[in-house]
Amino acid sequence: MADNAQRMDLVTVLRILHKARTDEVILTSMGTGREWQQFDAHPLDFVHVPSSMGQTQSWGLGVALAQPHRRVIACCGDGSLLMNLGSLVTIANAAPPNFTLLVFDNGVYEVTGGQPTPASTTRGLMGQPIDLAAIVHQCGFKHTERVSSLDQCRDSLDRLLKLRWPGPACGIIGVAPQREDYSVRSPGRPQERVKEFAAALQALK
Repeated sequence: MADNAQRMDLVTVLRILHKARTDEVILTSMGTGREWQQFDAHPLDFVHVPSSMGQTQSWGLGVALAQPHRRVIACCGDGSLLMNLGSLVTIANAAPPNFTLLVFDNGVYEVTGGQPTPASTTRGLMGQPIDLAAIVHQCGFKHTERVSSLDQCRDSLDRLLKLRWPGPACGIIGVAPQREDYSVRSPGRPQERVKEFAAALQALK
């Protein structure tokens, strides 16, 4: 991915996703969940915080398997993905054609203070770039895309939302870290939100 000066703004990318979505389930966590809350809510949104780092893609797999008629979009950061790389093999083995994983790659553990991840070359931690898209592909995902510019962002997100492949899809999206107010805020009422989300899944068919 490009350096931070060339990476896309996270909120801008999420705004494009928010505009493109129709009836897809969208699960967000950590940094994406923090920013997603500023947009108009949808019954099929679920902000998966607090304590969700590394979990959202696995939870998204469960929703996709339980709701095969719906497109399920799970949004996580690169730090969250690194905490649960084994989930990629599990997702690929289950091969839900209605599942899309969006990885927002900013090279840092943003919500804990912006520390570089082990896959980041920001401070020369490994000395070579780590190709997350190649890792996802080798784990068995049938379709992967790298999204590194706003020019391709709209087309890529629309494709990742709408098309169906014979297995899961993934987009690796290069975004810049947020520099101010990066702490995660919970929407609150987790038990109530889970019940409301479950009811929406059953009602909106």
